[in-house]
Amino acid sequence: MILAVKNALSTIVPKLTYDVLIENQEDGMVKATLLSLPECQGLGATKEEALNNLIQLFQARKPEIVTLEIEPAKTEHSWMKFAGMFQDDPQFDEVLEYIEQYRRELDAEMEEYNQPIENQENIK
Repeated sequence: MILAVKNALSTIVPKLTYDVLIENQEDGMVKATLLSLPECQGLGATKEEALNNLIQLFQARKPEIVTLEIEPAKTEHSWMKFAGMFQDDPQFDEVLEYIEQYRRELDAEMEEYNQPIENQENIK
């Protein structure tokens, strides 16, 4: 398995955006919760104070955001195990010829079937 880690700083991003839940508490305080990290909460007397406390708490954690690219394991197509299994069969060429002959018969039938349809279109 191949694992590649990309640091968010390698693609300079001016700001990161987070969803924050603002809740008024029964004691009159305001709680701001970072939804992606519910344990990261800021409390304050006002919404602005709660958000500022949340920002300070989050920045104090010194978070690092990385993107993982994981390449899935190589898997063989399920029919590949049958590929070439008849290559040394003495009847293989005979079977291929039969298939080709049958295909030509089907093509001739289709040609015969389509002929009247084409003639009707030319008459109109």
